[in-house]
Amino acid sequence: QVRLVESGGGLVQAGGSLRLSCTASGRTFSSNAMAWFRQAPGKEREFVATINWSGDSTNYADSVKGRFTISRDNAKNTVYLQMSSLKQEDTAVYYCAGGRNGYRSSSLNGYNYWGQGTQVTVSS
Repeated sequence: QVRLVESGGGLVQAGGSLRLSCTASGRTFSSNAMAWFRQAPGKEREFVATINWSGDSTNYADSVKGRFTISRDNAKNTVYLQMSSLKQEDTAVYYCAGGRNGYRSSSLNGYNYWGQGTQVTVSS
C-alpha cells in the first residue's frame, strides 16, 4: 500500500517559519515529481510548489514565491517544504502529492498519490 505521510504542521505567528515533511512508503518516488498543495476552508485545493524527480527544477505559486522552498531527499523518499515569512493567508491544510511522472506540474491532475494533509495555522 502506497502512503504519503505529512508532518510538521502547527500553529505559528505571522512572520514565523515552519518546515513540512512528507515521507512516502510502499514504493519509491525517486523517479516522480512531487508537490505541495493547500486547501483553506471554503476554498478549492490550490498549487503551492513542485519539484521534478531529480530535484534540480522547481516551480512555485506566485503567492509563495520567495518565501517557500521545496526540496527532496530521494534516499529518504521524502519531500520538504520550508515556509518562511508566514502570513495569515497561508493558513490551510497542506497536502503532499506524488506525480504521475518525473516532470513537475502545477495541476492537480499531474498527481495520483496524495497524503492526508497537515494543518498549518498562522496567527496574527
